[in-house]
Amino acid sequence: MLALLSAQAGDLKLSTVVIDAGHGGKDAGAISKDKKYYEKNFTLSISALLADKIRKEFPDVKVVTTRNSDRFVELRDRAGIANKAGGQLFISIHINSAYSTSPNGYSVHILGQSSDKNRDLFAYNMDVVKRENSVILLEDDYSTKYQGFDPSDDQSYIFMQLMQNAYLEQSLLVASVISEKLKGGPIKADRGIWQNPFYVLWKTGMPAVLVELGFISNSTDLAALKQESKREDLATRLFEAFKEYKSIYDASMDIGGEHEPKVEVKESSQVLPDSLAEGPRFGTQIFASSRTIDPADPMFLGYVPVVVNIGSLNKYIIGIFESSNEARKANEKIKEKYPGCFMVKIEKNGVTRYK
Repeated sequence: MLALLSAQAGDLKLSTVVIDAGHGGKDAGAISKDKKYYEKNFTLSISALLADKIRKEFPDVKVVTTRNSDRFVELRDRAGIANKAGGQLFISIHINSAYSTSPNGYSVHILGQSSDKNRDLFAYNMDVVKRENSVILLEDDYSTKYQGFDPSDDQSYIFMQLMQNAYLEQSLLVASVISEKLKGGPIKADRGIWQNPFYVLWKTGMPAVLVELGFISNSTDLAALKQESKREDLATRLFEAFKEYKSIYDASMDIGGEHEPKVEVKESSQVLPDSLAEGPRFGTQIFASSRTIDPADPMFLGYVPVVVNIGSLNKYIIGIFESSNEARKANEKIKEKYPGCFMVKIEKNGVTRYK
């Protein structure tokens, strides 16, 4: 359970979820073969239903939506909305499409390389990836905003690998629960869980999934999506997945107080000054994972982390100082590279979030 502790661990329960209705406004998304139905309308309908269900059953959970109407929202702003809200879970809802009318079914995507070890990141499922990322081209001055990222260029996806491990395990859990709940629903075929370099997943500093709820290009899937009752069913299944994940997440966070596990600082080329017993230290936690990651991994962007182990969880902390003011100055620079990071206080008995 400790593996589910996210970098947002200052909150003991999952209190903020962000729901992203794909496309909108001048970006119609995928369009049906007869040109009558748009992805943007289906995603908005299902997202609104899901948001209402969460608000009704969990009034203490803050539900943030990236759009509530048929309006265009830039891709980077979707992630920005999620990060600014302090989201602990990001669910992006989409409808798939293909040139052929035969492909059908739902799939769930998390950030990363191809799920198939025999294929590289760029050769697998790139048609879907490029289509979902191509909304960037509709934005004014996109080359400046996205610092040269070109959604049509395979090479632009290389740098996305740097951050893929930060929330991988939590995202995979969410994806697994969603995939299971969608079984037997209006969209029949299960196309599995995929790892792909979607821009919006890369930029969100939290566990994140992108769900493709059927193919608008397939007559059977489209027939289901056109029915309000079927969209209601899909939203209910997504809600049940959220509820199950929240239950697991909340249970995993039920630690602390006098039961706080002992902190062990693992060996690293960067050493904590003196000993933890001499006083608190302050730093920036960039993410947490149950897996051990090599400090030389390129995802650390040149920083050398100190790894604090609590139970089965490894917390990766950089920018460590005796002074909270110095740590805060370092934190401002670190945020530019790790939007989801936060300050922590390191003491003998634990690592806690520091405001």
